[in-house]
Amino acid sequence: MTKKIKTSVTIDGRNFTVVGEGSVEYVRELASFVDKKIKEMISKNDKLSSSMAATLAALNIAHDLYKSNKELDSLKVEAKKPLENYDSILEQLEKERAKNDELEIKCNALKDEVIESKKQNELLMREVENYRKALQIKERELMENQTLIKKLQDKIYENQVELIEVKKELEEVLKTIDEEKNLFNKEEV
Repeated sequence: MTKKIKTSVTIDGRNFTVVGEGSVEYVRELASFVDKKIKEMISKNDKLSSSMAATLAALNIAHDLYKSNKELDSLKVEAKKPLENYDSILEQLEKERAKNDELEIKCNALKDEVIESKKQNELLMREVENYRKALQIKERELMENQTLIKKLQDKIYENQVELIEVKKELEEVLKTIDEEKNLFNKEEV
């Protein structure tokens, strides 16, 4: 059995001894609340007697209590709805967790693909760079070969010109020899 506590309080200028199970602080807080309500009623209408003010304060407190009880009942009904839906919400949560796990697996697979793609990309970039360097070397060789071809073509041209000149000289020499031969032949005759 809970121990009863006696507490002395003042309400509307009168002293009361309250016996109850609540702590002294709690009882004094309640008394202070009631005292304030009574004083509110008197401040609104100074013609009220103490008992009328106490009655109106009690009526206001009862009204607040009634509204609070109604709200509490409404909240209790609302609080039951989630509990009634608990199983379906739990089932839905499990489904969402399963979906999340699937998506996580897919995400990890995609991450692996991205990593592999990056590796492939790096290899391809190195290969492209190697081809680029090889192309530069080949272009240099081509330029050198084109220069060499040009020099050789120039040399062939010079040689052809020289050959033509030599042919002309040879023809002249042959002609001169032929003329001299003819001259010798004419002299013999």
